Amino acid sequence: MYALFRGETQLGRTFPTEKEVWQAALEEGLVKDIPVADEAGGQVLPSGYHVKEIAERYDPLPNWKLPKEIS
Repeated sequence: MYALFRGETQLGRTFPTEKEVWQAALEEGLVKDIPVADEAGGQVLPSGYHVKEIAERYDPLPNWKLPKEIS
């Protein structure tokens, strides 16, 4: 399972694959393009955000959405 984090706080629900986390971040406007494995590095997510593998499933409240604006 994978999820999007800001610092150590998980944002949103878990996904079976890392690709699905990136897709959700793309749909919510956190990223402009999904990274490709052979591209040179660089910050893709806004500062402080990252995707990581997790052991437990987490599902937020049904109406919760990722923030559209990042401060």
